[in-house]
Amino acid sequence: MTDMVQATAPTTARVSDTYRWAQLAIGVAAMVMIANYQYGWTFFVPDIQKKFGWDRASIQWAFTLFVLFETWLVPVEGWFVDKYGPRIVVLVGGVLCAMGWAINAQATTLNGYYLGMIIAGIGAGGVYGTCVGNALKWFPDKRGLAAGITAAGFGAGSALTVAPIQAMIKDSGFQTTFLYFGLGQGLIICILAFFLLAPKPGQVPVVVANAALVQTRRNYQPTEVLRQPIFWLMYFMFVIVGAGGLMVTANLKPIAVDWKVDSVPVTLMAVTMTAVTFAATIDRVLNGLTRPFFGWISDMIGRENTMFIAFGMEGVGIWMLYLWGHDPIWFVLLSGFVFFAWGEIYSLFPSTCTDTFGAKFATTNAGLLYTAKGTAALLVPIANYMQQSSGTWDSVFIIAAGANIMASALAIAVLKPWRKVVVAKSTV
Repeated sequence: MTDMVQATAPTTARVSDTYRWAQLAIGVAAMVMIANYQYGWTFFVPDIQKKFGWDRASIQWAFTLFVLFETWLVPVEGWFVDKYGPRIVVLVGGVLCAMGWAINAQATTLNGYYLGMIIAGIGAGGVYGTCVGNALKWFPDKRGLAAGITAAGFGAGSALTVAPIQAMIKDSGFQTTFLYFGLGQGLIICILAFFLLAPKPGQVPVVVANAALVQTRRNYQPTEVLRQPIFWLMYFMFVIVGAGGLMVTANLKPIAVDWKVDSVPVTLMAVTMTAVTFAATIDRVLNGLTRPFFGWISDMIGRENTMFIAFGMEGVGIWMLYLWGHDPIWFVLLSGFVFFAWGEIYSLFPSTCTDTFGAKFATTNAGLLYTAKGTAALLVPIANYMQQSSGTWDSVFIIAAGANIMASALAIAVLKPWRKVVVAKSTV
């Protein structure tokens, strides 16, 4: 169905909040199933390197290709969702996710891993873009919260499997782990696809005006959005904030190894794990919690005010991790803080985009902005090359911290006043 165009009747009855939350829950479950394709990758890198002897930067191109294809095709997948509904896109996404890691399980060349991660990326992007877009449509009254809860499934979804994945890699080898986790997660996504629906006109509540939220009454076509300079400001901000978090995501274990904290036992709140396992588990949980938390905050105090706070926290967090992360306990705590201050971009930017350009083409337009994550991923191998050439992570951390502080300032000083003008003009 074309969202809010091909409807049976404009007077479709309002659905219950329970129904809306059920749709959101299905989307969250699907997001949990694609989380490991991105967040589980770091655990495979040392074993791939050990088995084949390739340098780390070459292996990490597989991660970059995954993120590129996960993000840059989302506008195309979004167009399919807006035209044909969410079910078919998520179903195909689940099949591709399973295929991607099945290819990784058999790969013996770098190109084999690149192909596997590209296919998994296309599948994961279809699921991600569909579920976030669907949440934005079902909850026009709680856009930040709904996008945040959905994105939380992706951010925190791999938390429960951090230990099982590492244990399986250790016991059965990384290739068997790729195969079993890939097929299992892909199958569950395919099952969930059959329960996803997009709202018809009249099924969702009308947005109530909120002084803190600047929301347009006009629906911009995707081609119009690309001609709006304010879109490119949001894109630039997304790239510079996204790059720092992706660098830590892809290199969490390699950084821990280089700083010699990876296998040091850490005890916090009566739980003992190695530093890297503890950090990865806490990171996933906080990276999930931050999305609905800051999304909810932004529904109340405004998107740009929230960006100013969160991006500033991220800049400080990366700087502190650089200063104190060589201590195992600080490595665990500060990497958690970094992920908490980073993950909210995946709720703040989609909701800001939909507030600015309207809900009718929300999946496609938010998808266009989401491609910034792919652009940011191109900077991950550059960070690896910088580290390899200098022998330290110093310059990588300093640049990432500075980029976040810059984005924080742009949110409050440039984006906030500019967006008010753009929305005011669109409603005249």
